[in-house]
Amino acid sequence: MESEGGMGYQELQGATTVGLVCKDGVVLASEKRVSWGHLVMSRSGRKVFKITPNIGFAFAGLVSDMQALTREASAYATLYRLENNRSIPVRAMAKLIANILFQRRLYPLLMETLVGGVDDEGANIYALDPVGSVIPDKFISAGTGAAIAMGLLEANYKETISVEEGEALALQAIKSAVARDVVSGDGVDVLLIRADGAEERTYPMK
Repeated sequence: MESEGGMGYQELQGATTVGLVCKDGVVLASEKRVSWGHLVMSRSGRKVFKITPNIGFAFAGLVSDMQALTREASAYATLYRLENNRSIPVRAMAKLIANILFQRRLYPLLMETLVGGVDDEGANIYALDPVGSVIPDKFISAGTGAAIAMGLLEANYKETISVEEGEALALQAIKSAVARDVVSGDGVDVLLIRADGAEERTYPMK
């Protein structure tokens, strides 16, 4: 996993996943190829998930573990809303996921996780490794294509970037990585999160 602050956790499975904090929201994006070693298992995998109307996850790693964590996080988010009559904050969700991952550190979920969203504190993204380290950052990349994507993000990211501009930058970063990373490809899923809700988009890989 690569971040602006220099986080260098090594990738676990094929993927290129990025997250950006923008002036009006958050962008989470990942390509769709699912690999196992040198075998392409699927060309239509999903690695970006909307958890609440204002929070999303993006992953690089084992798809089954992504799905298991997403189901658990969605259940906790629902319980939080029922008990507190409001949505769980982004920072609280990141800490919750960190606790889940740390509790399973002896048998870790094999993935890198990005938690992003918008709440009363503004737009934020957090990077988590498989044992629960939490690092906030403005832009993050994860997976086998992370180093290539990070070079492009670092050269072009600005804190004044809009969500629409951030989406274009995320797509450009992932396409650059896909050109060199054989286990990434086959389209891009994007989640755009603003204060008034989240929008999911999918793009073919040309």
